[in-house]
Amino acid sequence: MSRTIIFDLDGTLVHSAPDICAAANAMLEGLGRPALSLETVISFIGNGIEKLVERSLLATGGLPEDGGASAVLQFRELYASDLATLTRPYPGVVDTLQALIDSGFQLGVCTNKTQTPALQICETLGLSDFFGVITGVVPGIAHKPEPDMLLNTIEAMGGLPSSCLYVGDSEIDFLTARNAEIPFALFSGGYLKAPISNLERSEIFDNWDPAVLSARFG
Repeated sequence: MSRTIIFDLDGTLVHSAPDICAAANAMLEGLGRPALSLETVISFIGNGIEKLVERSLLATGGLPEDGGASAVLQFRELYASDLATLTRPYPGVVDTLQALIDSGFQLGVCTNKTQTPALQICETLGLSDFFGVITGVVPGIAHKPEPDMLLNTIEAMGGLPSSCLYVGDSEIDFLTARNAEIPFALFSGGYLKAPISNLERSEIFDNWDPAVLSARFG
């Protein structure tokens, strides 16, 4: 039985793409570049801010002379100033988290979003109290899909990989769980870019139903 459950954040617990898209387009506007659609920005989410900015720049004319370093800084400032105007938990997430807590699960977050925005979004949306640990990207620790962040989160919660489940919405999350050698569950209603062919149907769910998931995750 999995008694520790770690969740990805963007595209798993929260629909954050509209605010990310707004910050990306404000950055691009400052560079005199065209705006990107929400669908395009969603396809860029999952590997951290640097990769999202790089993909946005490549899609609108290429990398500048500094390789995009100044654009990354600009994006960080823009996004930090408006993190959760449009971002919301997916329907059923709050009730599911509460049901899991009531059933005795320990919950945490492990995300490729940088640490401060991850904490701020969870606090703003009233999610922080559900989680014993919220882990975002910090210098010196490899991003997902490397397993370091996830294993560090489990250790910080006092759990064991053998009794943990990782829940995410993307191939990056799937690979992270496999690299950490822990079970995985896919939320298919998030930012998945392409089907993951070697997942069993029992590892996939498409909505946050508290009664179903509190039993299923157990």
